[in-house]
Amino acid sequence: MTAKRSHWLYSLLAMAIFFNVRQAASQLPVNYFRNPVGIPLDLSANFGELRPNHWHMGLDVRTNAKENLPIYAAAEGYIAHIGIRPQSFGRFIIINHPNGLSTLYAHLNDFFPELEKYVTDKQYEKETWAIELDFTKEQFPVSKGAFIAYSGNTGGSQGPHLHFEIFETKTGKRLNPLLFNFNITDNVPPAITRLAVYDRSRSVFDQKPVFYNLKNTDSGYIIPKMPVMKTGLNRLSFAIQAYDKMNSGGSPDGIFSAQLFFDEVLQIKFVLDSIDYEETAYINSQTDHMHRYTGGAWLQHVAKLPGDNGAAYKTINGDGVITLADTMLHRVRIVVSDAKGLKSELNFMLQYIDSLASKANTTDYSVRFAPNKVNVISKPDFEMFLPKGALYDTITPYYYTVSNKQSNTFSLAYQVANPAIPIHEDVVVRIKLNKPVPETMQDKLLIVRSENKGRTIKKAIWQEQWLSAAFGDFGTYQVLADTTAPQINSIGKGDTVNLSAASRIIFTPTDNFGVKKFRATLNGKWIRFTNDKSRNWIYKFDERCPYGVHELTVTAEDFVGNTTTKTWWFRREPYTPPPPKKKAVKKTGTKKKSSSVKKTSSKKK
Repeated sequence: MTAKRSHWLYSLLAMAIFFNVRQAASQLPVNYFRNPVGIPLDLSANFGELRPNHWHMGLDVRTNAKENLPIYAAAEGYIAHIGIRPQSFGRFIIINHPNGLSTLYAHLNDFFPELEKYVTDKQYEKETWAIELDFTKEQFPVSKGAFIAYSGNTGGSQGPHLHFEIFETKTGKRLNPLLFNFNITDNVPPAITRLAVYDRSRSVFDQKPVFYNLKNTDSGYIIPKMPVMKTGLNRLSFAIQAYDKMNSGGSPDGIFSAQLFFDEVLQIKFVLDSIDYEETAYINSQTDHMHRYTGGAWLQHVAKLPGDNGAAYKTINGDGVITLADTMLHRVRIVVSDAKGLKSELNFMLQYIDSLASKANTTDYSVRFAPNKVNVISKPDFEMFLPKGALYDTITPYYYTVSNKQSNTFSLAYQVANPAIPIHEDVVVRIKLNKPVPETMQDKLLIVRSENKGRTIKKAIWQEQWLSAAFGDFGTYQVLADTTAPQINSIGKGDTVNLSAASRIIFTPTDNFGVKKFRATLNGKWIRFTNDKSRNWIYKFDERCPYGVHELTVTAEDFVGNTTTKTWWFRREPYTPPPPKKKAVKKTGTKKKSSSVKKTSSKKK
């Protein structure tokens, strides 16, 4: 096949893939869904925006920085599921629609009254705040535009807004809502601010990329003062720092797609038109996780790492790694698009220069762990099992032991690899104890993973002489005993606390390793404390706590079962707030002149 014919075929293939993506988008039910809020759509985050360990799976819709705006069903259907997840969605609703799609509405406050009562009754029946409930199509049908809830700031939300998703009902695959023709003004193409270059003769985790700042010109983005990028690398790949805006004053959002062309032949592309929740962690492969971990900006690879088995990339002519087999000039073009089809291009020339090539890497890697295979660390007192899909690229599993003489430690501390290197699947850690454990502590043991940015606590599982737990990151692992029970704040002093002037009770239990469970009873019966956000548990007085004297008992439990229980008696009586104090009115009139003579200072100058 001639080079000319090969180039023509690859160009035809690139066009076919582009039109297939557009055709798939055109087959979506455009104008089927309405705006779920009663104000013009204004986004604070779009689909595919880059987040720690996941792509953003929907749209974040601004609610004018307020809570309790009405939220409406985007189309007819029925409420199929509600959930209350304090650390993620908060209160959320899922509606199934007749066209095989579903919509999700998250970070809500109260549901509409009938649903709110139903959920509250189920919470009392099951004696739990966090809850998941499924419904049949007959229970809560909704019409398009029906009021379903109030907007809020519950769960992991960082401010009042609505999180909105569209997904396939059967598969759960999330679809980009911006492909459904919502009325959102978008007149700004994506911006490309930096280019990163990687030596792909070695692992991306063994290096820091070389950066090039970019400049936007009338003919597209360029590398300033560099008509030709000269390199000594014969295998290399690129990543870009890029963002999109809906309008000139909007917030920076994620890009929709990027394509890499080498000598005008499409090599690879990624498209964020749909994402499975099971695959969203592949963002740690699609981005430079190490650069971000150490405080850098988000970089998105325009090449696939060896252990990336997700669906974001569409490989056309290889994995996006460029091989330079000659010293000729080659054209590189990176095209970045948003969901509306607005594009920006980066163009530059690339040339291999043999004299710039570095000497062969002489680093002695005695042990290397490769992706797409099982890897194991096996020491007399420490083991780590990495499943086949855990790694994205080859790593060196550095291993160190550190002695710790604290009284509550029962093993050495074992540091494995660099915590900045991401892991796709949990690794199993097994540690052998280095001293006997008192019988009273044997069910109080934790394995703690720690690093500079925090720690992860897991209840240890006994396996003969070993303790085991699974973790999602590298770091330093150690066995500790936790014998400290949680602490619970008081609601007031005295034998019977007077809460007549209060509208609610708030508890903020604390623990050295974290509180796992919270439970409260009023006069011996479970009472619903909400936990919509942070560590606060809140009970707002309602009909379940009438006027009179009551007994309140609260229990907090940590991850190994240490518990604290406190009981108070309190009373509630009809209460009328005192009227506000009247401000003193200043008398107006002519002030009398003072007859006193102003004294002069006796201080020496």
